[in-house]
Amino acid sequence: MSSVVRIRLWSTDPNNLNYVVSQIVDIAKKAGVKVKGPVPLPVKKLTVPVPRLPHGEGSKVWDKWELRIHKRLLDIEANEHVIRQIMRVRVPENVYIEIEIKRK
Repeated sequence: MSSVVRIRLWSTDPNNLNYVVSQIVDIAKKAGVKVKGPVPLPVKKLTVPVPRLPHGEGSKVWDKWELRIHKRLLDIEANEHVIRQIMRVRVPENVYIEIEIKRK
């Protein structure tokens, strides 16, 4: 019975995210392991309305701040050698990774 490693990555900076994803895909392809992805998932937009200063008398004016969270999904065949190399990849502070092992 074979296993699949599902890797979810998310970040507010798409350049750092794509860099980490490309490193993981390169490691898997060099080892000759099947790779599905990277699948770009929908971008989550968080908006926060904030009153513009100074807001004393008069009409209220609002600024809207937006934070975008970019996500990617990878499925890689489970191979101990490949997983150990993936664990050694340098990940920037604003990129988050979640690794899950699934059985087929």
